[in-house]
Amino acid sequence: MGALTFKRGIHPKDFKEATMNKPVEYILPKGDLVFPLIQHLGAPCKPLVKKGDRVLLGEKIGDTDAFFASPIISSVSGTVKDIKPVLVPNGSKVEAIIIENDGLYEEHESIQPRENIDELTPEEIRKIIREAGIVGMGGACFPTHIKLTPPPEKKIDYIVVNGAECEPYLTSDYRVMLEEPDRIILGLKIILKLFPEAKGVIAIENNKPEGIKILKELVKDEERMEVVALKTKYPQGAEKQLINAVTGRTFVSGMLPLDVGCIVQNIDTVIAIHRAIHRGRPLMRRIVTVSGGAIKEPKNIKVRIGTNFEELIEAAGGFIEEPVKIIAGGPMMGLTVFSTDLPIMKGSSGIICLTKKEAELFEESSCIRCGKCVGACANGLLPMYLNQYALRKDEAMFLKYKGMECCECGSCSYTCPSKRHIAQTIKTTRREILANRKK
Repeated sequence: MGALTFKRGIHPKDFKEATMNKPVEYILPKGDLVFPLIQHLGAPCKPLVKKGDRVLLGEKIGDTDAFFASPIISSVSGTVKDIKPVLVPNGSKVEAIIIENDGLYEEHESIQPRENIDELTPEEIRKIIREAGIVGMGGACFPTHIKLTPPPEKKIDYIVVNGAECEPYLTSDYRVMLEEPDRIILGLKIILKLFPEAKGVIAIENNKPEGIKILKELVKDEERMEVVALKTKYPQGAEKQLINAVTGRTFVSGMLPLDVGCIVQNIDTVIAIHRAIHRGRPLMRRIVTVSGGAIKEPKNIKVRIGTNFEELIEAAGGFIEEPVKIIAGGPMMGLTVFSTDLPIMKGSSGIICLTKKEAELFEESSCIRCGKCVGACANGLLPMYLNQYALRKDEAMFLKYKGMECCECGSCSYTCPSKRHIAQTIKTTRREILANRKK
């Protein structure tokens, strides 16, 4: 079978060579740890601790009764120094628990390895995943226990493990394929236990041949698992594009992955599930790619959630020249940040620091109606029209032309010869419409 893919998309240079062949390095935090009380899609948590309390590593420090949420877990032992609003990568300020690390890493009693995994019921597995605070680690941060609890009428027959990592610069998922492949298989087995009629497919872009080779060897005797190679193309890791490439199934307006019998999980999320079920360890760590032309020693760094961005930049040797743009996440879908005094959160996949040459900004010119944005759009939309409706604040036409189905991948802006800010205007309009719907 040749490499699989979806229609349309783009081929940006991937810049992965700076970090893909370097083993993950592990650093301990030096300063205070900051835990924003919302690190997922859904309702914010409320603090379960107060200023002055001592907390332990692995202890739940924030939670809510809301259905669509995921708890916050301390990744160190120490003392609650403050609870106050802090700046997070999306530019907003949210309530956060500040913990002064005592350096002891004393573990909470709830962290206990489990021996009888086979005896766990599906309900018990989902509860463990919920209490471990696991969310989608590809950046979307959808609470994993909810994704793994589809309505009973939805038959799930594919669990797709997303190893595409199609964003330029990012290589943390690739490194876990090389360094923790057994845990990917164990995590997928747990998910398949929840869906006994489903097949597990680990999908990896073909610019990661070693990852494909290692995982194919591990699944060769697994009847319900397969590893497939994907063509290197952006946005191959977007859920709908990934499902289409792997299964051939297509989406019509308004459909979700579970409507076509599929659930997609990021490859590091699958490892987090393994750690929670087998070892009793909640989600407390993140592997972050620190790269870009402004970074002295690009690398992947494993850190405790709550660690400050500046500690990672320092661990990567600091700057060799002042960056003109710093991005939290990948350069296509990540968020430009205006401060490095930010906490690593559950969805923090990268810190990309770009030089003036790398981040060159072009002046917009008029649309020449070349249609290149249409040819690139992974969802088959008409970005040039959506751009115009967004600029005119014409919500009715924006909705009519399915602007809410944009996956915000940025392929339209990337391919536009007039350098129009198409993706940004669409993204802003989508945010405004969603905010108005909540009022």
